Amino acid sequence: MVKLYVYHMHQDDPKKCTASKLVRFNLAKLITSPKLLPNSSIILNPYAKDVLTPMDKSLIEHGGLTAVDCSWKKAAEVFKIRFRGVKRRLPSLLAANPVNYCKLGMLSSAEALAAALYITGYEKLATKVLSIFKWGETFLALNEEPLRDYNRARSSDRVLELEEEYFGWVRPS
Repeated sequence: MVKLYVYHMHQDDPKKCTASKLVRFNLAKLITSPKLLPNSSIILNPYAKDVLTPMDKSLIEHGGLTAVDCSWKKAAEVFKIRFRGVKRRLPSLLAANPVNYCKLGMLSSAEALAAALYITGYEKLATKVLSIFKWGETFLALNEEPLRDYNRARSSDRVLELEEEYFGWVRPS
């Protein structure tokens, strides 16, 4: 069983917090201090140099997958913290959450975890994570082709090529 973790920074509206809902539904474990993050977990970091690929599946199987739940307005500051774990950024995707609907890369914690799961071959778990949100199916529909193709990619170079094909650019590293 894949372990999902959430390090919660308490920077957003608690009523809209997808990370808290994942914890309430026992789909993710709450981490209360960066020191408690598993050393071998993949940390989803939008500023990481390396992009997540299907080859990261073994890392997720071994150490789990972690979302750092923070405000997008404070993300640049938050991710200056040296979180333990293996840093990966998601390839570009469109948000479906009501706060950032159709904004490129502005995913909620639940969307980020689900995307990472889907890309690394855990499609059923990704669907389960999203099933507790009214807009969960919309996220999969909006990103159906990129997610499918990212999942089939066999190298980080191919993921980056696909990202550019779908969204016309690649984030600077």
